[in-house]
Amino acid sequence: MTISEQASARKFPPFSLTGLLRSTFAPTPGQKVCVLIDLADPRDIIDFKFLQDPALTIQHNAITHFYEGLKKGTLADLELQGGEIFAYQITGGSNLDLPDLAIALDGRELSLEKDIYRNYDIILCISTYSATAPLTAHAKIFGFRGATLHGLNPVILSSGLAVNYDDVSRDAEKMRLGMTVADWAEIDFQLDSGTHTLRLELDRQEAQKSHGLCRGTEPDVANLPAGEIYFVPTGASGTFPLKYEDDTLGLMRVAEGRIQSAELLTGNANTIRLHNEKLASDPVTGELGELGFGTQILPVSGRDIQDEKIRGTVHVATGRSDHLGGALTPEKFSNHQNATHDDILFAPHKTPEILVTQVRLHRNGETQIIIENYQPSSYVTDLIAG
Repeated sequence: MTISEQASARKFPPFSLTGLLRSTFAPTPGQKVCVLIDLADPRDIIDFKFLQDPALTIQHNAITHFYEGLKKGTLADLELQGGEIFAYQITGGSNLDLPDLAIALDGRELSLEKDIYRNYDIILCISTYSATAPLTAHAKIFGFRGATLHGLNPVILSSGLAVNYDDVSRDAEKMRLGMTVADWAEIDFQLDSGTHTLRLELDRQEAQKSHGLCRGTEPDVANLPAGEIYFVPTGASGTFPLKYEDDTLGLMRVAEGRIQSAELLTGNANTIRLHNEKLASDPVTGELGELGFGTQILPVSGRDIQDEKIRGTVHVATGRSDHLGGALTPEKFSNHQNATHDDILFAPHKTPEILVTQVRLHRNGETQIIIENYQPSSYVTDLIAG
């Protein structure tokens, strides 16, 4: 069976906020939890004014399944305190630093740093754009634990957040052990216009895992849904296709660890022009700061936060990498608004014009095939079965 067939056949239990928090955090009685959401005008949280806008589906889900879930049973079930919700202004980009101003339901103006980060043990951020990088940085300073759940939708609630994360962690660790201390990875792409290969130098680093467990007392932030093995490349070269939000296809020319230029394949020439201007004015925006592989059997959700966790997919990311252990921090960008971490997911539903024919990983003197035609190789399947 293909991965999509396995996902269609899989049965998930109903979503349980109590179960998710218990599985991810194993919280102790008395710990204090809150919810963060993002809004164009954070004052629209006052008296839940934003609920009048049906387009704000992510924020609606935050209220229905998290804020109300805490109040209607989870706080009592887990003997937790708090349950408040706050809003900050939408950042406009993935993993940009969050503004410090937060608005409470009653209209109070608060500081994330002074009033929230230092006063809560567990922070749940349900937002339009990922906040994993900034929250991870602040968790290390203020000592809280948290989870980022951007793009929350019904498919994610009924599958990626309904799994047993002990199982997810176990499978991720099996994959990690079979992929760690690799020398390099190569991704082969096939398009109508030809074939291309991107090579990423990994320098025998320890592979890392996003596995959904954020237990204990150490400050940490889980990116949920989880289920990923990832590396921070030390170099990159070659070419690879990129599908932009307007469906333009460009060919990225990579050298010295970063995208040097983009070339139009199909679509809007202006999209390519703007990207090249950004690369020229702020070169670190093209730095390849992540190589990731999904570990789970999940249905396609239409949101990269879940879909990059599906086994058989591969993603690379440009930009900020400090939350992954990399060295690219926000102050190294020429323009603060460019200090994003942007995942580039290759998957059948997301990039049907692009076929990843093979992904190879070289480690311990051998080259192992990891993915072929968007399916995990027998090497990966055997790792998880073992």
